Amino acid sequence: MRHEIWQQLREEANQVVSKEPLLASHVYSCVLNHDCLGSALSFIVANKLADAVVSAFTIRELFDQAFVECDAMLTHVAHDIKAVRDRDPAVDTYLMVILNLKGFHAIQAHRLAHCLWRQGRKELARFIQSRSSEVFGVDIHPACKVGHGIMFDHATGIVVGETAVIEDNVSILQSVTLGGTGNESGDRHPKIRAGVLIGAGAKVLGNIEVGEGARIGAGSVVLSPVPAHTTAVGVPAKVVGRPDCACPAESMNQNFLDDEPENKSHTSAML
Repeated sequence: MRHEIWQQLREEANQVVSKEPLLASHVYSCVLNHDCLGSALSFIVANKLADAVVSAFTIRELFDQAFVECDAMLTHVAHDIKAVRDRDPAVDTYLMVILNLKGFHAIQAHRLAHCLWRQGRKELARFIQSRSSEVFGVDIHPACKVGHGIMFDHATGIVVGETAVIEDNVSILQSVTLGGTGNESGDRHPKIRAGVLIGAGAKVLGNIEVGEGARIGAGSVVLSPVPAHTTAVGVPAKVVGRPDCACPAESMNQNFLDDEPENKSHTSAML
Protein backbone atom coordinates (compact mmCIF):
# COMPACT_ATOMS: atom_id res chain seq x y z
CA MET A 1 0.00 0.00 0.00
CA ARG A 2 2.71 2.48 0.91
CA HIS A 3 4.17 2.57 -2.62
CA GLU A 4 0.78 3.38 -4.14
CA ILE A 5 0.20 6.11 -1.56
CA TRP A 6 3.65 7.55 -2.25
CA GLN A 7 2.93 7.77 -5.98
CA GLN A 8 -0.40 9.47 -5.28
CA LEU A 9 1.31 11.90 -2.91
CA ARG A 10 3.77 12.90 -5.63
CA GLU A 11 0.96 13.45 -8.15
CA GLU A 12 -0.94 15.60 -5.66
CA ALA A 13 2.25 17.54 -4.85
CA ASN A 14 2.84 18.34 -8.52
CA GLN A 15 -0.74 19.58 -8.82
CA VAL A 16 -0.27 21.91 -5.86
CA VAL A 17 2.97 23.29 -7.29
CA SER A 18 1.24 24.13 -10.57
CA LYS A 19 -1.80 25.71 -8.88
CA GLU A 20 -0.10 27.54 -5.98
CA PRO A 21 3.46 28.68 -6.80
CA LEU A 22 3.88 30.25 -3.36
CA LEU A 23 3.89 26.75 -1.88
CA ALA A 24 6.27 25.29 -4.47
CA SER A 25 9.38 25.51 -2.29
CA HIS A 26 7.58 23.99 0.68
CA VAL A 27 6.12 21.13 -1.36
CA TYR A 28 9.43 20.38 -3.04
CA SER A 29 11.26 20.36 0.29
CA CYS A 30 8.70 18.11 1.98
CA VAL A 31 7.73 15.73 -0.83
CA LEU A 32 9.12 16.14 -4.34
CA ASN A 33 12.78 16.22 -3.31
CA HIS A 34 12.40 12.77 -1.70
CA ASP A 35 12.43 9.34 -3.28
CA CYS A 36 10.19 7.47 -0.83
CA LEU A 37 7.52 7.90 1.83
CA GLY A 38 9.93 7.32 4.70
CA SER A 39 12.29 10.06 3.55
CA ALA A 40 9.47 12.58 3.19
CA LEU A 41 7.89 11.66 6.52
CA SER A 42 11.16 11.88 8.44
CA PHE A 43 11.91 15.29 6.90
CA ILE A 44 8.50 16.71 7.79
CA VAL A 45 8.21 15.40 11.35
CA ALA A 46 11.89 15.92 12.23
CA ASN A 47 11.72 19.58 11.25
CA LYS A 48 8.70 20.02 13.52
CA LEU A 49 10.29 18.22 16.49
CA ALA A 50 13.75 19.79 16.25
CA ASP A 51 14.78 22.38 18.80
CA ALA A 52 17.80 24.61 19.39
CA VAL A 53 19.84 21.70 20.76
CA VAL A 54 18.65 18.57 18.90
CA SER A 55 18.70 19.17 15.16
CA ALA A 56 16.28 17.98 12.50
CA PHE A 57 19.18 16.05 10.96
CA THR A 58 19.65 14.08 14.19
CA ILE A 59 15.95 13.25 14.45
CA ARG A 60 15.88 12.21 10.79
CA GLU A 61 18.67 9.75 11.52
CA LEU A 62 16.60 8.30 14.36
CA PHE A 63 13.66 7.87 12.00
CA ASP A 64 15.86 6.15 9.42
CA GLN A 65 17.11 3.73 12.08
CA ALA A 66 13.55 3.12 13.28
CA PHE A 67 12.38 2.23 9.78
CA VAL A 68 15.01 -0.53 9.78
CA GLU A 69 14.60 -1.70 13.39
CA CYS A 70 10.78 -1.55 13.37
CA ASP A 71 10.14 -2.98 9.92
CA ALA A 72 6.34 -2.57 9.99
CA MET A 73 6.54 1.14 10.82
CA LEU A 74 6.20 2.47 7.27
CA THR A 75 3.32 0.10 6.55
CA HIS A 76 1.58 1.48 9.65
CA VAL A 77 2.28 5.03 8.40
CA ALA A 78 0.59 4.25 5.08
CA HIS A 79 -2.47 2.81 6.85
CA ASP A 80 -2.65 5.95 9.03
CA ILE A 81 -2.56 8.24 5.98
CA LYS A 82 -5.31 6.26 4.28
CA ALA A 83 -7.40 6.19 7.47
CA VAL A 84 -7.44 9.99 7.70
CA ARG A 85 -8.16 10.44 3.99
CA ASP A 86 -11.05 7.96 4.14
CA ARG A 87 -12.64 9.11 7.41
CA ASP A 88 -12.25 12.90 7.57
CA PRO A 89 -14.65 14.74 5.22
CA ALA A 90 -12.46 17.87 5.48
CA VAL A 91 -9.51 16.02 3.92
CA ASP A 92 -9.50 15.47 0.17
CA THR A 93 -5.87 14.46 -0.51
CA TYR A 94 -3.14 12.32 0.98
CA LEU A 95 -0.86 15.34 0.66
CA MET A 96 -2.94 17.34 3.14
CA VAL A 97 -2.55 14.56 5.69
CA ILE A 98 1.23 14.31 5.53
CA LEU A 99 1.85 18.07 5.30
CA ASN A 100 -0.68 19.63 7.62
CA LEU A 101 -2.41 17.36 10.11
CA LYS A 102 -0.80 17.40 13.54
CA GLY A 103 -2.75 14.37 14.74
CA PHE A 104 -1.05 12.31 12.05
CA HIS A 105 2.32 13.88 12.88
CA ALA A 106 1.88 13.13 16.60
CA ILE A 107 1.16 9.46 15.89
CA GLN A 108 4.31 9.15 13.77
CA ALA A 109 6.38 10.87 16.45
CA HIS A 110 5.01 8.32 18.89
CA ARG A 111 5.96 5.47 16.57
CA LEU A 112 9.53 6.74 16.70
CA ALA A 113 9.44 7.14 20.49
CA HIS A 114 7.98 3.64 20.93
CA CYS A 115 10.70 2.11 18.76
CA LEU A 116 13.35 3.85 20.88
CA TRP A 117 11.61 2.68 24.07
CA ARG A 118 11.68 -0.93 22.88
CA GLN A 119 15.42 -0.57 22.19
CA GLY A 120 15.99 0.53 25.79
CA ARG A 121 16.75 4.14 24.79
CA LYS A 122 14.20 5.45 27.25
CA GLU A 123 15.59 8.93 27.86
CA LEU A 124 15.67 9.61 24.14
CA ALA A 125 12.13 8.24 23.80
CA ARG A 126 10.97 10.57 26.56
CA PHE A 127 12.62 13.50 24.77
CA ILE A 128 10.61 12.72 21.61
CA GLN A 129 7.45 12.41 23.74
CA SER A 130 8.11 15.77 25.38
CA ARG A 131 8.80 17.55 22.10
CA SER A 132 5.71 16.01 20.52
CA SER A 133 3.59 17.21 23.45
CA GLU A 134 5.01 20.73 23.14
CA VAL A 135 4.68 20.92 19.36
CA PHE A 136 1.47 19.00 18.64
CA GLY A 137 -0.42 19.23 21.94
CA VAL A 138 -0.64 15.41 22.10
CA ASP A 139 0.98 13.47 24.97
CA ILE A 140 1.46 9.73 24.41
CA HIS A 141 3.73 7.74 26.69
CA PRO A 142 6.43 6.02 24.62
CA ALA A 143 5.54 2.59 26.03
CA CYS A 144 1.96 2.75 24.78
CA LYS A 145 1.23 0.18 22.05
CA VAL A 146 -0.50 1.62 18.98
CA GLY A 147 -1.78 -0.33 15.97
CA HIS A 148 -2.26 0.90 12.41
CA GLY A 149 -5.04 2.80 10.68
CA ILE A 150 -5.21 5.26 13.59
CA MET A 151 -6.79 8.70 13.27
CA PHE A 152 -6.45 11.47 15.86
CA ASP A 153 -9.00 13.98 14.58
CA HIS A 154 -8.03 17.57 15.51
CA ALA A 155 -5.92 15.89 18.21
CA THR A 156 -5.32 18.80 20.60
CA GLY A 157 -5.31 17.63 24.21
CA ILE A 158 -5.15 13.88 23.62
CA VAL A 159 -3.36 12.10 26.50
CA VAL A 160 -2.51 8.40 26.47
CA GLY A 161 -0.93 6.58 29.41
CA GLU A 162 1.98 4.16 29.63
CA THR A 163 0.14 0.82 29.69
CA ALA A 164 -2.64 1.80 27.30
CA VAL A 165 -3.18 -0.24 24.14
CA ILE A 166 -4.79 1.13 20.97
CA GLU A 167 -5.48 -1.61 18.43
CA ASP A 168 -5.95 -1.22 14.66
CA ASN A 169 -8.46 1.09 12.96
CA VAL A 170 -9.33 3.32 15.91
CA SER A 171 -10.51 6.94 15.68
CA ILE A 172 -10.00 9.33 18.60
CA LEU A 173 -11.09 12.96 18.71
CA GLN A 174 -9.65 15.95 20.54
CA SER A 175 -9.26 16.19 24.33
CA VAL A 176 -9.59 12.44 24.92
CA THR A 177 -7.75 10.91 27.88
CA LEU A 178 -6.81 7.24 28.15
CA GLY A 179 -5.59 7.44 31.72
CA GLY A 180 -5.40 5.87 35.15
CA THR A 181 -7.66 6.36 38.13
CA GLY A 182 -4.98 7.48 40.59
CA ASN A 183 -1.34 6.91 41.43
CA GLU A 184 -1.49 3.13 41.11
CA SER A 185 1.40 1.32 39.43
CA GLY A 186 1.50 -1.58 37.00
CA ASP A 187 -1.02 -2.22 34.24
CA ARG A 188 -3.39 0.70 34.86
CA HIS A 189 -4.58 2.12 31.54
CA PRO A 190 -7.35 1.28 29.05
CA LYS A 191 -7.24 -1.27 26.25
CA ILE A 192 -8.96 0.08 23.15
CA ARG A 193 -9.85 -2.72 20.74
CA ALA A 194 -10.11 -2.55 16.96
CA GLY A 195 -12.71 -0.36 15.27
CA VAL A 196 -13.50 1.82 18.30
CA LEU A 197 -14.59 5.47 17.99
CA ILE A 198 -13.98 7.76 21.00
CA GLY A 199 -15.77 11.12 20.87
CA ALA A 200 -14.34 14.51 21.76
CA GLY A 201 -13.54 15.10 25.43
CA ALA A 202 -14.19 11.54 26.57
CA LYS A 203 -12.17 10.17 29.50
CA VAL A 204 -11.52 6.44 29.67
CA LEU A 205 -9.89 5.65 33.01
CA GLY A 206 -8.34 2.54 34.50
CA ASN A 207 -7.28 -0.88 33.28
CA ILE A 208 -10.54 -1.53 31.45
CA GLU A 209 -11.38 -2.78 27.98
CA VAL A 210 -13.38 -0.94 25.35
CA GLY A 211 -14.49 -3.82 23.17
CA GLU A 212 -14.13 -4.17 19.42
CA GLY A 213 -16.38 -1.88 17.37
CA ALA A 214 -17.62 0.04 20.43
CA ARG A 215 -18.35 3.76 20.50
CA ILE A 216 -17.79 6.25 23.33
CA GLY A 217 -19.91 9.39 23.26
CA ALA A 218 -18.38 12.86 23.45
CA GLY A 219 -17.75 14.09 26.99
CA SER A 220 -18.31 10.69 28.58
CA VAL A 221 -16.37 9.36 31.57
CA VAL A 222 -15.81 5.61 31.20
CA LEU A 223 -14.91 3.76 34.40
CA SER A 224 -16.13 0.24 33.58
CA PRO A 225 -15.52 -2.14 30.64
CA VAL A 226 -17.56 -1.47 27.51
CA PRO A 227 -18.77 -4.57 25.62
CA ALA A 228 -17.98 -4.98 21.94
CA HIS A 229 -20.31 -3.29 19.45
CA THR A 230 -22.09 -1.12 21.98
CA THR A 231 -22.33 2.62 22.56
CA ALA A 232 -21.51 4.03 26.01
CA VAL A 233 -22.52 7.58 26.90
CA GLY A 234 -22.66 9.75 30.02
CA VAL A 235 -20.98 10.46 33.35
CA PRO A 236 -20.37 7.75 34.37
CA ALA A 237 -20.84 6.11 30.98
CA LYS A 238 -23.61 3.56 30.48
CA VAL A 239 -24.52 1.44 27.48
CA VAL A 240 -27.34 3.09 25.54
CA GLY A 241 -27.48 1.04 22.34
CA ARG A 242 -25.57 -0.58 19.53
CA PRO A 243 -23.79 1.33 16.73
CA ASP A 244 -25.41 1.17 13.32
CA CYS A 245 -22.25 -0.33 11.78
CA ALA A 246 -19.58 -2.86 12.73
CA CYS A 247 -16.73 -0.33 12.71
CA PRO A 248 -17.68 3.08 14.15
CA ALA A 249 -14.09 4.29 13.70
CA GLU A 250 -14.60 4.18 9.95
CA SER A 251 -18.14 5.59 9.78
CA MET A 252 -17.30 8.42 12.24
CA ASN A 253 -21.01 8.64 13.10
CA GLN A 254 -21.07 10.20 16.57
CA ASN A 255 -24.85 10.58 16.90
CA PHE A 256 -25.88 7.82 19.31
CA LEU A 257 -29.55 8.59 18.58
CA ASP A 258 -29.04 6.53 15.41
CA ASP A 259 -28.19 3.45 17.49
CA GLU A 260 -30.14 0.24 17.59
CA PRO A 261 -31.71 -0.11 21.08
CA GLU A 262 -29.71 -2.21 23.55
CA ASN A 263 -31.72 -4.70 25.60
CA LYS A 264 -32.05 -3.73 29.24
CA SER A 265 -30.65 -6.98 30.63
CA HIS A 266 -27.37 -6.49 28.71
CA THR A 267 -27.08 -2.93 29.97
CA SER A 268 -27.73 -3.93 33.57
CA ALA A 269 -25.20 -6.76 33.35
CA MET A 270 -22.50 -4.35 32.21
CA LEU A 271 -22.70 -1.53 34.76
